[in-house]
Amino acid sequence: MSNLHLELKQMIIETLDLEDIDTSEIINDEPLFVEGLGLDSIDALEIGLALQKKYGITLKSDSEETRQYFSSINALVELVESHRSK
Repeated sequence: MSNLHLELKQMIIETLDLEDIDTSEIINDEPLFVEGLGLDSIDALEIGLALQKKYGITLKSDSEETRQYFSSINALVELVESHRSK
C-alpha cells in the first residue's frame, strides 16, 4: 500500500468521523458506497470538499467521471495522482 492510499483512507476516516474504522479495514479495490464501506451521497459531498481543500481538486457532483473516481480507494489514488501530474 502506498503512502497516498493510506493518506486518503485517513482523510476519509477523519472527514467522516468514522471512529470505529481503521485504515486497514478499508480495502483498496472495494466499493466505498452502498456495499463495501457503505457511504452515501452526503459522505461523497464531504469527501469532495476534503479533496478540494487538501489537493485542490474540483469535481462535478453530477459527472459520471466523478462517480468512477469515488468507486474505490484505488480510483481516488488515480485521481489525485493524475491531478498532481498536471
